[in-house]
Amino acid sequence: MGLIFRPIIGIVLNGGVLYLLTRLVEGVSYTGGIKFFVLGGLVVGVINFLIKPLIKVLALPFTIITGGLFTIVINMGTLWFLSYLLGVLQFQDVSLAFSSFSNYAIGAVVFGIINWGAHLIVK
Repeated sequence: MGLIFRPIIGIVLNGGVLYLLTRLVEGVSYTGGIKFFVLGGLVVGVINFLIKPLIKVLALPFTIITGGLFTIVINMGTLWFLSYLLGVLQFQDVSLAFSSFSNYAIGAVVFGIINWGAHLIVK
């Protein structure tokens, strides 16, 4: 039963994190309403499951040298890849846009903190 609900919980958590991100960080805009949060949660879940562990292993020396701050760069990459994938896959009326590079950085910090807290509560 956990095998069935675990992905659904992950999608809901990631969608909630994206919702809070769009509310807390100015300069982050999205289209698509609830469809954005469901698809965004699904795409972030796939990125976190398939790509992020490999990047974390490859970036381990940089993470150690910077005392963990390189994780912000990894989260920036995750957010950029999410907005890129939503544009490439061309879901109808679903998009994510950041108005500047600094919004990616602020968004990455907020995304990391909220994601960490949400997963800490659930586990």
